[in-house]
Amino acid sequence: MAFKSGFVTIIGRPNVGKSTLLNLLTGEKIAIMSSKPQTTRHAIRTIVTTENYQMVFVDTPGIHKPKNKLGEFMNQEALGTLTDVDVILYLVDANDKSIGPGDANIIETLKQTEVPVLLIINKIDMIEKQLLLPLIAQYSQAFDFEEIIPVSALKAETKDLVLQAIEKRLPEGEKYYPDDMLTDQQARVLAQGLIREKLLHLLSDEVPHGVGIEVIRFKEVPQKKIIEIDANIYCEKESHKGIIIGKEGAMLKKVGTYAREDMERLFGSKVFLKLWVKVKDDWRNNDFMLNELGYKRSSE
Repeated sequence: MAFKSGFVTIIGRPNVGKSTLLNLLTGEKIAIMSSKPQTTRHAIRTIVTTENYQMVFVDTPGIHKPKNKLGEFMNQEALGTLTDVDVILYLVDANDKSIGPGDANIIETLKQTEVPVLLIINKIDMIEKQLLLPLIAQYSQAFDFEEIIPVSALKAETKDLVLQAIEKRLPEGEKYYPDDMLTDQQARVLAQGLIREKLLHLLSDEVPHGVGIEVIRFKEVPQKKIIEIDANIYCEKESHKGIIIGKEGAMLKKVGTYAREDMERLFGSKVFLKLWVKVKDDWRNNDFMLNELGYKRSSE
C-alpha cells in the first residue's frame, strides 16, 4: 500500500472544540483548551506519523467578527489555512439548532475552495439524538460535504473515526517531517500558550482576553536537566493586574504552578518558571505590541 501524506486544517467558530479534537487526534496536549472562546491565537502545526501516512494538522483561531487588530490577525490566520491543504475539517457544535450567521459565512468561504471538506458535528454527547438529524439535513443542503461525522471530541473512539476519514482523502506522498517530530511550534510559543491557558481557566471572562504573554527568556541548562523560563503577562488595566496577581500573590502562584506542571510533561524536563504582570493600555490595538507578542501579519 502506497504511503500517503498531506496537510489538514481544522476550522470553525470559536469554542466548538477545535483544540480538543486536535489534542485527541495527536495524542498530545499541543493546543491550549478552555471553555472560553478565542483561546487559540496562532495556527498550530502538529504532526501524526504512522506506517501508512503522515498528517500535518493546522489548528486555527476561531473565525469570528473582530473587535480589534488582534481579532483581525486571528481571522487572517484562520482563513489563510484554507489554501494549500489537502483536507479541511470543519467543526460545528451539535447544540446549535440551525446554521447561524457565523457558520453561514464560513460555508460561503468553503464554496470558494476545491479542497475536500469533512463536516465534524461535535458535542453530540450533550444533545438528544433526535435533534441531530435536522441539523445534518440543514448542513447537507448548505454544502456538498465529502462526509458528515457526528462525534464527541472527548470520546476515545472519535480518534480512529476521524483519522480514517482523513486518510481516505490524503494523496500519495513522502514524509514532510521526521517520524518522531510532534510539532514545528517553537518551545517558547508552546510555553506562552500554556501560561495563557491557565489564566483563561482560572480567571473571570473579561480579564483573559485582555491578556498577552511574552516569553522573555527560555534557557535550557543541559547539565542541570532544567529549562529556565521567564515570562511577562501583559494586561490592559491596573485592576486586572491585581486580579491576576491575587491576594498575597496567590493567583499568580497558582497560574505558575499549573503551567509549569504542563510544561514539564510536554518538554520532558524540569522547569523553573518566573512570571511578572505588567499593564499595557489597549495592547490588542497596538501594532508594536502585537508584533512583540508574536501576532505578526502573514504578509510581513
